[in-house]
Amino acid sequence: MKDLFTRDHLLSHHFIQNTTYKMSTVTLSPAFNQAVVDSKKLVKKPTNDHLLEMYGLYKQALQDPPIEKSEAPGTFDLKGKAKKRAWQKVVDEGVTPEQAQEQYIALIEQLKVTYEFDASKAPEAVGGN
Repeated sequence: MKDLFTRDHLLSHHFIQNTTYKMSTVTLSPAFNQAVVDSKKLVKKPTNDHLLEMYGLYKQALQDPPIEKSEAPGTFDLKGKAKKRAWQKVVDEGVTPEQAQEQYIALIEQLKVTYEFDASKAPEAVGGN
């Protein structure tokens, strides 16, 4: 599974540019939005496990759509299945959207140390095809 996931693949279509923004009944904090931006400025590529952890927390924080309304990945969509499992794990742990935001922020702070962080780096797309 080496390089099966990229930051681009996992998060780019969910990149948030506003400082706050409301989806459904979840209001995203400025700190969460900044963590999303910071995740794109890591110098080294995180492991697939870290990328999936980021994805699961991110999706739970957004709740758009809630997991029970999200489309199931196709039979041969291994990436999609792994991403859905990562999100489902967060849901099964009983993490609320607000807690997911807090955990995502903490995770990104940890990853900034682990994978190095360059605030001046142009943000990389975090989830392409």
